[in-house]
Amino acid sequence: MPRPRSRKTDTLDNAAQAVESQAAPQFVVTEPEAIAAVETLSAANAPAAKRTRAKTPILEPVPAVPEPQVVAPLKSAKPRARKGISSTTEVAAKKQSLRVVKKDEPVVEAPEKPAKRRVSRARRIKVEVEPDSPPPTLIEHLKELALTPLHREATRGLLSTLLDPMVSPAVERRIRQVPSELNEYGFDAWGLNPMNARYGYTVFNWLYNHYFRVTTHGIENIPPGRVLLISNHSGQLPIDGVMIGVALLMEGKPPRMPRAMVERWFTTLPVIGNFLTRHGGIVGDPLNCKRLLERGEAITVFPEGIRGSGKLWKDRYKLMQFGLGFMRLALETKTPIVPVGVIGGEEQAPSFVDVKPLANLLGLPYFPITPTFPWLGALGVVPYPTKYSIYFGKPLHFRGDPDDWDEVIQKKVDVVKDAIRGLLDRGLEERESIF
Repeated sequence: MPRPRSRKTDTLDNAAQAVESQAAPQFVVTEPEAIAAVETLSAANAPAAKRTRAKTPILEPVPAVPEPQVVAPLKSAKPRARKGISSTTEVAAKKQSLRVVKKDEPVVEAPEKPAKRRVSRARRIKVEVEPDSPPPTLIEHLKELALTPLHREATRGLLSTLLDPMVSPAVERRIRQVPSELNEYGFDAWGLNPMNARYGYTVFNWLYNHYFRVTTHGIENIPPGRVLLISNHSGQLPIDGVMIGVALLMEGKPPRMPRAMVERWFTTLPVIGNFLTRHGGIVGDPLNCKRLLERGEAITVFPEGIRGSGKLWKDRYKLMQFGLGFMRLALETKTPIVPVGVIGGEEQAPSFVDVKPLANLLGLPYFPITPTFPWLGALGVVPYPTKYSIYFGKPLHFRGDPDDWDEVIQKKVDVVKDAIRGLLDRGLEERESIF
């Protein structure tokens, strides 16, 4: 016997027929909409007593964003990371968007969180392409081999223990008589360290007395206080500046440690750059010189620069073009100028050819070809034991505007240049032998 149909079954059939009666091409009824329609019809056909008793929560669908019927999601669905997401993932996201609410409860839309923009790994990594740079020079390779500050600190105590007994007592006594302003580490503001300078000046003093056998003339012309010592330059290596420094320290009254203005290239050399700084060498910067002169220091200047130290044998004892910076400095600080002529530096390393392409390749200011260099390698750099003679002229005083025209400054520079040329002529006449 067939089972009698209930009222709820009839209601469902009626709802299904109503849905099927609509035109299919115009509307597409989804499963959540059908459930909602059934619940509405059931509530309408139910008795009044049942309607008042129905207080159980019902499951209301929440359409997906961005439809206006969206219910605040319990947990927002994750944005699609890529195209072609599977249907299973979509269904799981829709199920997460449903939550249980009570009837007649106001539905509040939660603000939609903006989806985070995904940036590919390739875009997150910034690749900086450096422009093409020339290959490292020989000097740069030597810098990498130089000792680091940590190694220098570790070896300082050992070197002091080994070298202190070798320091000349005369040199140490003269250095202690030189006034200086040092910090707690024994350095002044420009890197001079008198304790380290003892070692170098001990070696220089031996070379001064026994190797180059230097004789000085007119050292009493150097006035006390600030002074500029303007000298000719020669010899491929700055040995002439070292001999002038030893002369002022060991024969000056009182002893002085002059600051020598060196080319910036020499300060970039490993070991040699630090060595020059520890012994009073400074880069030829006008501000450095001005501050040193204000403290009453003596500064040795070579206006010829690289042009003088790298000159060839055919140009020996010919003064190259002088720079104007030292004269402007003297006018600004009202400093006297003492001309200096050095005899013997031209013969210590006679250069016959300067190979410019090779010098540019190695990052050197010049590459001289001498009778021993580069044929003997490192031994070819050792200078010949020529006899040095240093002539100090009388101090010259100049007055004028330091910012005057170059033509006006050049006339004052020519006066100093003529004084140095006169000292060189005198030294060449008085010299009996090169050695």
